[in-house]
Amino acid sequence: MEIDRAVVIETKRAPWWVLLMGGILYVVIGILLLTSPAKTMLAFTWVLGFYWFIQGIFILVHMFVDHSGWGWKLFAGVIGIMAGLFVIRQPIVSAVALPAIMILMLGIQGVISGIIELVLAFKGGGWGVGIWGALSTVFGVILIINWTNPAFLISFIWVVAVFALIGGVAEIVLALRQRKTA
Repeated sequence: MEIDRAVVIETKRAPWWVLLMGGILYVVIGILLLTSPAKTMLAFTWVLGFYWFIQGIFILVHMFVDHSGWGWKLFAGVIGIMAGLFVIRQPIVSAVALPAIMILMLGIQGVISGIIELVLAFKGGGWGVGIWGALSTVFGVILIINWTNPAFLISFIWVVAVFALIGGVAEIVLALRQRKTA
């Protein structure tokens, strides 16, 4: 006769203060972008470059704390450091290119995920998946067509600012909750 036993899996989390620092950085970026998007794009680029650089270092440090998936952590840490150094050294090029490239990437992601959802809808996923897939594909195509449009770039910066504020506050709350349980 077998006895069912609960399996306890212990996972290691990043220290609470790492989450807190990330949340504060997100809030600062959001405030900078909301004050004047066109004037603060250069500041955003510098902050983003330093963020990627520091985040890459933290990923490498976390790799030594939690050895699981160390190859991906090493890769992500090195890429973060390299991207951060590039943006810091080339801020004007990055300030112009980053929003446009991000819009293009979101458009490509929208088209790919939309097509996958449409295929799933035709395989029995239902109307909801099909409608969502069609909308995702259409919005992705709109982003791809307009990825260099200045109005899209400014709008994208405002959307990033709002998400940075919301995400930053959420990350700060999560860090403080994690600190209480630690």
